[in-house]
Amino acid sequence: MKLTYDRDNNIAYIRLRPQGSEVETIRVSDELNVDIAPDGSVYGIELLNANEQLRAADGGKLVLVDEVNGKESTLPLSPS
Repeated sequence: MKLTYDRDNNIAYIRLRPQGSEVETIRVSDELNVDIAPDGSVYGIELLNANEQLRAADGGKLVLVDEVNGKESTLPLSPS
C-alpha cells in the first residue's frame, strides 16, 4: 500500500495494488473516487480536498495501527 499526496492539487491517493492495467473510476462523492481494477478489486482511493479530510481526525497525524500486535506508529502530516 502506498499513500501519495499532491500539494499543488490537494489530492491524496491510497494505492492498494501494484501499478497494473487500466482501472474504472467510480465517483462516490465530490471528494472521493474509487478506482476498480478489471478483476473487480479496489485498486486505489483518491481523496480530493485531502487536507480537510486527512486532518479531520487524529490531530493532523497519520496513524498506522497493527491490530494483531497492538503496535501504533504516528506520522505528522505536513502543514497545509
